[in-house]
Parts: sequence; structure tokens; C-alpha cells
Amino acid sequence: MASTDSWTLEIESPVAAPRLFKAGVMDWHTLAPKLAPHIIASAHPVEGEGGVGSVRQFNFTSAMPFSVMKEKLDFLDMEKCECKSTLLEGGGIGITIETATSHIKVEATANGGSVVKVETTYKLLPGAEVKDEITNAKDSLTNIFKAAEAYLIANPDAYN
Repeated sequence: MASTDSWTLEIESPVAAPRLFKAGVMDWHTLAPKLAPHIIASAHPVEGEGGVGSVRQFNFTSAMPFSVMKEKLDFLDMEKCECKSTLLEGGGIGITIETATSHIKVEATANGGSVVKVETTYKLLPGAEVKDEITNAKDSLTNIFKAAEAYLIANPDAYN
């Protein structure tokens, strides 16, 4: 019988929490193809206007082990820079993963920067095993936020 498990990740950044949350989470579907075209071929909203219930899709290049990922926004608090989403399609859903949800919160730090806190909970399909997927997921998320961070540092007027 498959059980539910989770993993966490923290990423420190010199960028203020609201800017990093907007760029690295809420508008990542717009920035990703520009900042990481070698990984993300395209991305777009599928349903909704970006609020709770909205669905967005990311289309990947051959650099990724899957070609598409769709996620649904389940919870959003812009003031607290916090959201929760569910993976609907791609990213291992139906292959090794039955369900997966992520909780992302970007918190301000005393030095004016921020720390991104991620908790992902998943349920594997019966008989499936996790090998390098968690390490790869953590690396991918770190790369996302570091790409957004570099963009924001280079463009100080963006996402204010």
C-alpha cells in the first residue's frame, strides 16, 4: 500500500519577499520561458485569472523527463506571500505519483531579503519508488527561484 510522504526545502535570497513571490511563483509562467528556455518551451494559463482555482500549464523541452505539467492553485494569500497548489498532470502523475501538492511561502528576513519555504506532499502509486526525483525536484525549485532572483536583481523596478 502506498503511503503519503513529504519533503521540505528552504532557499535564501537577498530579494524582498513580495517581489520574489510575484516573479518566482505567481508570474513564473510568463518569466520561465524567457529565463530558462532550455528547460521550459512555453507556459500559459489554462483556466482562471491567476486566483484560487486557476490552472496553468508548463511545456518542457527534452531536458526534462516529462513534456508537460499542469498545476491548480488551491490557496493564495498575496499579503503573506503564500500559496498551495496541486499537480494535475505531468511531473510523474499517473506514472509513479498518485497525488502531489506544494505549499510555498516566501517570508521576509531581517536583512530585507527573504527565505522561500517549500513543503511538497505526495502519494506514490502502489509499487512505485522514489529515487532521484526528490533531489531533482529540489534542484529544479532552487534553480527557479535563483533565476527569478537574478532577474529581479538585474531589473530593480520589476515586480514592485
